[in-house]
Amino acid sequence: MIAHVYTVAFQGIEAREVDVQVHIGDGQTNFNVVGLGDKAVNESRERVRAALSAIGLALPYKRITVNLAPADLPKEGSHYDLPIALGLLAAMGVLPAGELAGYTALGELSLDAQIAAVAGVLPAALAASEARRGLICPAACGPEAAWAAGIEIVAAPSLIAFVNHVKGVQVLNPPSARIADDATTGPDLRDVKGQETAKRALEIAAAGGHNMLMIGPPGSGKSMLAARLPGLLPPLDAREALELSMIRSLAGELRDGAISRRRPFRTPHHSASMAALVGGGLRVKPGEVSLAHLGVLFLDELPEFQRAVLESLRQPIETGEVVVARANAHVRYPARFQLVTAMNPCKCGYSSEPGRACGRAPKCAVDYQSRISGPLLDRIDIQIDVASVSAQDLALPPPAEGSAAVAARVAAARDIQRTRYEGLNLRTNTEAEGELLERVATPEPAGARLLSEAAERMRLTARGYHRVLRVARTIADLAGADTIGRVHIAEALSYRRTAHLQ
Repeated sequence: MIAHVYTVAFQGIEAREVDVQVHIGDGQTNFNVVGLGDKAVNESRERVRAALSAIGLALPYKRITVNLAPADLPKEGSHYDLPIALGLLAAMGVLPAGELAGYTALGELSLDAQIAAVAGVLPAALAASEARRGLICPAACGPEAAWAAGIEIVAAPSLIAFVNHVKGVQVLNPPSARIADDATTGPDLRDVKGQETAKRALEIAAAGGHNMLMIGPPGSGKSMLAARLPGLLPPLDAREALELSMIRSLAGELRDGAISRRRPFRTPHHSASMAALVGGGLRVKPGEVSLAHLGVLFLDELPEFQRAVLESLRQPIETGEVVVARANAHVRYPARFQLVTAMNPCKCGYSSEPGRACGRAPKCAVDYQSRISGPLLDRIDIQIDVASVSAQDLALPPPAEGSAAVAARVAAARDIQRTRYEGLNLRTNTEAEGELLERVATPEPAGARLLSEAAERMRLTARGYHRVLRVARTIADLAGADTIGRVHIAEALSYRRTAHLQ
């Protein structure tokens, strides 16, 4: 007899079906797991053996073969423990094999038969829903799985609890979907004194989802401004929250199974490796760019990042996804993030401050800023200088306008964009391109002449030209204007540098 239990293998955010086939037959006593499993999968034999012993069962002295089909699909992770154990229980006649075949199962077994939480339960639940199967998962992951409506979910704390549930001795209540508490308020723009130009640029970046670079001496407030960007962004809608939660589930960052409506704000250290930033590693985990999907990726001290790591951002900035290539597979993760960066003008930080620059100025600034490539800078829509704040500014009372007022304007501009791109699978102006961009961002004649002249003088690339149009479209949306005027083009051009970095 061959027992069947279904589970999943993850390739990016895609959960591919895996048929766990368990055969107990005559022959030399052995317990083999085949089907291209990694070390964690092969070690599941010992965890399963100990877990069965903990509930008073012993494996038969026969030849046991567990096949994870399809056999050519790589299997990684400890979530195969539970389906292997359930397949063995079905093959041994402890559980009804026909009933288990209607479920997708995943979970890690401890040696005392407890079912530990695993990553990826949400995409597994959605895959089970598409296959019209129920889901068996750890109790700790039940609230996460409950977001896949319309399927039976059995969230068991232990193996014996699940066996008793199937036999009718114990009833496991279905889990309830949980929403994270996002009531905590973040830092407010009212804390920032002075820097009116930077605040305006931050509002435009938030309204259109534009990438942004801030250059200024230490202590000028660059990181402070970036930390207040999430407070200006509208919350995720239901579809976006589910999309982001699938990525966080695979990364094991979905705490208590609760889904949040707050946009992510990721701040990796400049020592981060390429695998940490764009994804990869032994098990091809999502990187910071994917964990920042639909939110903000803030890179402080931009030139201190490794050059190759920064260059790896160019492709996901353009396509909105990251592709991690392996010899036997290409793994894709969504990565539609807003890049916000900050840097000092030079190594010492004061080349732009009269009388404070080091003895190597201006060469030190040229050397330091040349660490950022032109192609990467060309993908950053808004580039501003952030000057030092004077003592007189710091002595002033807090500004009257805080994050709430700016967020209201940003939300109104986003609503305009949502209506404009309805049915096109686009969210913000920064995603518009081609004929669509020409249709929605064609400026008035005076604005077109200004843009044409500026493009020649500033030697804008085709990409730079179109990014100026996107920023101008956002500025017009903030002003409630249907068309792009000369003033909107002029402001958009002011956020574009004429050379590499100066």
